[in-house]
Amino acid sequence: MTPETMPATDGRTAAQVLEQIAAFLELKGENPFRIRAFRTAAKALGGVGGDLRGALAGGILAATKGVGPATLQIVQEVADTGRSTLLEELREQVPPGLVEMLAISGLGVAKIRQIHEVLGIESIPELEAAAQDGRLAELPRFGARTAENILKSIAFLRRASAFRLLHHADDEAEGLRAALARLPGVREAIVAGDVRRRMEVVRDVVVVLVADAAPDEIFARLGTLPGVQEFAGRDERQVTLRVAGGNTAQVVVTTPRNAGAVLLQATGSAAHLEALAAHAAARGCSLHGAALWRGSEFVATPDEAAVYAALGLPPIPPELREGSGEVAAAAAGTLPRLLEPRDLRGFLHCHTAYSDGTTSVADLARAVRDAGYAWMGITDHSRSAAYAGGLSPDDLLRQADEIDAVDAELDGFRVLKGVEADILVDGALDYDDATLARLDFVIGSVHSRFNLGEREMTDRILRALGHPALTILGHPTGRLLLSREAYRLDLEKVFERAAATGVALEINADPHRLDLDWRVVRRAREAGAFVSIGADAHNTAGIGNMRFGVDVARKGWLGAADVLNTRDVDGFLAHARRHR
Repeated sequence: MTPETMPATDGRTAAQVLEQIAAFLELKGENPFRIRAFRTAAKALGGVGGDLRGALAGGILAATKGVGPATLQIVQEVADTGRSTLLEELREQVPPGLVEMLAISGLGVAKIRQIHEVLGIESIPELEAAAQDGRLAELPRFGARTAENILKSIAFLRRASAFRLLHHADDEAEGLRAALARLPGVREAIVAGDVRRRMEVVRDVVVVLVADAAPDEIFARLGTLPGVQEFAGRDERQVTLRVAGGNTAQVVVTTPRNAGAVLLQATGSAAHLEALAAHAAARGCSLHGAALWRGSEFVATPDEAAVYAALGLPPIPPELREGSGEVAAAAAGTLPRLLEPRDLRGFLHCHTAYSDGTTSVADLARAVRDAGYAWMGITDHSRSAAYAGGLSPDDLLRQADEIDAVDAELDGFRVLKGVEADILVDGALDYDDATLARLDFVIGSVHSRFNLGEREMTDRILRALGHPALTILGHPTGRLLLSREAYRLDLEKVFERAAATGVALEINADPHRLDLDWRVVRRAREAGAFVSIGADAHNTAGIGNMRFGVDVARKGWLGAADVLNTRDVDGFLAHARRHR
């Protein structure tokens, strides 16, 4: 079942419909202002939590900036019927395969139209064939290199389609867990697998059921769950479900006395389980058949702590279970005390209605304060980011006055003046030194020319890291999960320069980015670089992104002392002013 054919219960579902409408209109060559209106409304809907119908009935959506009467009418139709008449009409006018091509890196609307009009291509398989047989390379402004890059992008897109982003899988897993927990005979339902280890992308949702009833009895009751379409891969203790929308989920059933070993195995990863099994063998035990044995004696494990304790280890947090030395560290007593959400005192990287956000400075500041933070830094886009409403120097100064006024109104909470300045192709920041000097801190980010070679991109960022006003390098590798790969970069040189200059490397907590990758976060800190966590929030709902940034930090073995925004505001400002 696709998003537009099921009644919308949240803003994300309706936002997907508006995004699809915008894509179809773009391919038709419609008025760009109309297209932008749909995309703006889709972004605004992403910040609507709770029930969509309630937000419509209560007038919340009608009062939301970016949602106009025309888009509001479509949202109402989607909420009431699960359909959009406009989207269905557009599907009759534009081949759906052309919209799918928009997901291919390097293909914009103009090129897709050219491909369609000249070669008559209407689908990704047809495009792939044209890239392979030379027809694509013969088109004006294409060439062999473009055709080769399109083939690589198609392959990347196919790999990505088997996965979904963590925040989507997280919601899906929690919904399934709550439904399974209500089944008769189930004591407890626990999310396991990639979601529990907080992987940035997830292939399958896994839920472990601790049950008094036999697995066959539990499986028989699964058919009563709404949205379950079919079963597959069933054995004596687990089954794979296919749910509405085509996603799959694995359900594993265990008795209470063996719940720890089963949950451990269902959480993984394979590398962690292999290292743990080797440690168990060295102590005369074995982890076999999702159970712990001491010789031929079964060892009861009612929870995971019992498994680790039987092996002489402290519990290893799920985020660390990647076979990266965590078992040896646990045995040596050197596991780190990992960062907790409550350790974060400052909220960084957020956009207001001054650029491409949807919330005023005052409203965003109050929401951040109410979320439990002690201070925050506003960072709208700089002037080169015209597509995102980037601020001119005069706009930036006008906003600074407003931030100061809001800061003065909020007792016990600080609001800092910052900017997300574009790192230009030559490594310069997107304002003159005098303008940057008026700010409390600066995030610098690459938003253009992602296709530079490794040496050119590395030199660009190294030059930016040397700027005395730069506080944080934003989303350092530019990746968009399941959409755009990281640009080519010598990370070791970046880590070394960041450590030398004191510029913090951001973990961008937007779940579409999660950049830095957790796999390199540990290396960055070992090189001496600090890390900051930034929400990249564009509305109040984006405040919740921070938990995904904490996930990345924990997977990267970071503690509170490693993260810049665990400091109080004076400590942060002292760091930001270190070279000024």
